[in-house]
Amino acid sequence: MKGLYDIHCHILPGVDDGARNMEESLWMLSKEYKEGVRHVILTPHFRYEMFEPHMNIVTRQFMQLRREAIKIGQGDLQLYLGCELHSSMDMVECLKKGRRLTLAGSRYVLVEFSNSDEKSYIEERVRSLLMNGFIPIIAHAERYKATRSDIRFLEELREAGAYIQINADTISGESGFGAKLFAKKLMKQGILDFVGSDGHRQNERIPQIGKCAAKMEKIMGKEYVKKILIDNPGKITER
Repeated sequence: MKGLYDIHCHILPGVDDGARNMEESLWMLSKEYKEGVRHVILTPHFRYEMFEPHMNIVTRQFMQLRREAIKIGQGDLQLYLGCELHSSMDMVECLKKGRRLTLAGSRYVLVEFSNSDEKSYIEERVRSLLMNGFIPIIAHAERYKATRSDIRFLEELREAGAYIQINADTISGESGFGAKLFAKKLMKQGILDFVGSDGHRQNERIPQIGKCAAKMEKIMGKEYVKKILIDNPGKITER
């Protein structure tokens, strides 16, 4: 299936723990293209005391990568800029002032939490984003104790207005049986909204959207794959 989206990846070179150089970035983008991906939202980490790339550097790297990516396939690979924003008390202020990025210039925000964050904190940060006009997408929801242990909590976050993203390698089974089973439950119960590769490097946490799409189709059918990997993310980039 062509026209797939990857809304969560660390392919932008030299800005976080993802791609180390342009060559590695282009290798991963080429792999994505061969697997049917035509839209990639680049989401470098923004996390205090760990990943704090300067916006000028991020923008410069994005512009350069976009120029180079024209050579991939038939030149129809679309790149967009965003970030994976680790939750903090000032994240709304940072977004409003342009110090942190929404996804592809939209109101959608890919927000990451710490594995040990309590439900009350997650709910508070989600509601803060919503009250300020942003649309939170919970990054790799399969990782957090608060969400893994209570699917009803995820349902409540969705009912409030948030969306749920899980990683492609979780669905394909490369993150362990427990995580795979959790992903299957989300799909079966209609709680999953987005999938991202969370791809990092050529030899570590490789983008696996194609493998994931095949597994999803086997479990849920082709129309479901289209919904999760084309239709839903298409709403992020539509103008």
